[in-house]
Amino acid sequence: MSSLTDQLLQQLNSGGLSQISQQIGADEASTSSALALAMPLLTTALANNSAKPNGAQALHQALANDHDGSILGNLSGFLENPQAANGAGILGHVLGSQQPAVAQGLAQNSNLNSGQMGQLLEIAAPLLLGALGQQQQSQGLDPSGLAALLGGQQQAAQQANPSLMSTLNQLLDQNKSGSALDEIFGFLRRLFSKR
Repeated sequence: MSSLTDQLLQQLNSGGLSQISQQIGADEASTSSALALAMPLLTTALANNSAKPNGAQALHQALANDHDGSILGNLSGFLENPQAANGAGILGHVLGSQQPAVAQGLAQNSNLNSGQMGQLLEIAAPLLLGALGQQQQSQGLDPSGLAALLGGQQQAAQQANPSLMSTLNQLLDQNKSGSALDEIFGFLRRLFSKR
């Protein structure tokens, strides 16, 4: 099974990557590498939430209502005006006040500065939810199927880059409990309870 990150990067190769690079003021190679770091982090946050009671149901509903994958059918339209998809709002709910720290942490592992990484995350979040919505629809996934899909994606992300995921886990860990999961769950609960 190819990862959602790989699928999205493949779709973006036909001009989308160039548009994103122009939006954030970076070269395509740096943008591609940074996306390959950002997507697994966002996927992991969603996977952790889906493992909790009602988490998968809330995400399933949000994808069905707002993220059916149509964004991927008109990538150039989305990339001409990515702000219209409210990536900032999605990230605000998912990462909360830790968004700057996450952007900084990702930037340290890429050729982008934290401002560019912040912009990239705002573009990546709606794309990832669109890809998930597409998978949910095409595979007829119920909430537990969606949680299983995300769990597999999370495992792949951890195996592909354990040191990066560990670094970001520390950045997200507001209360120094040693796990970012509490914070991620809290942000995602706020996001999906508003739907």
